[in-house]
Amino acid sequence: MKINIVEFAEGARRARGITVIIDVFRAFSVGCYAFDSGAAAIIATGSIEEAFRLKTKYRNSVLVGERDERKIEGFDFGNSPTEILTADLNGVTVIHTTTAGTNGLVNANNASLVITGSLVNASAVSRFISSLDPNEVTLVAMGYRGEESADEDLLCARVIADRLTHGQTDFSREIASLKETSGKRFFKSENIEFSPPSDYFLCTMADRFDFVLKATKRYDGNIDLMKIEV
Repeated sequence: MKINIVEFAEGARRARGITVIIDVFRAFSVGCYAFDSGAAAIIATGSIEEAFRLKTKYRNSVLVGERDERKIEGFDFGNSPTEILTADLNGVTVIHTTTAGTNGLVNANNASLVITGSLVNASAVSRFISSLDPNEVTLVAMGYRGEESADEDLLCARVIADRLTHGQTDFSREIASLKETSGKRFFKSENIEFSPPSDYFLCTMADRFDFVLKATKRYDGNIDLMKIEV
């Protein structure tokens, strides 16, 4: 099995084989918590305008997302697992747009199959991929705002790659150290309103979920995310 690790939307566009779009802080952690909170479906889109258009089509739906880490004006929730964890999403369609993660999904046009990745389901992702026994896997670390390398996304890629090659590496110390590197922004007083410390802890609960989110491109160019138990 050939495993490639690439970054950003450019990496998503070049991705081949089974592709994992990774966004730990916070898009694809949010996706897992949304399904765990009862969401019926998630539609990922790259633009705010498209999110509002989709909202008019789905009566029982909520808008979730961010730009510059903050909740978008007119949206129901920010891109915060803390908000999602306490929301009643039973039977609701979540329409999700973010700066990095969802943008990676819409750009992975050359992949044979696309799933999302985060620390909260990293082992489930590796088990799902292993069950398919592919020749090639591409792990796309989307990075901070889709522009800067992010420690948490590259670490998640390493975790998945390790498990795919039957490794048993203990990454708990490296995950904990994120609090002092890329995760330290969650503990700054000026960010607490939209990126609370609880988001950091929820996003770094390794292997909390035993399912993956499979991405399927829709007729309108947006992405349906489907929960698959592993």
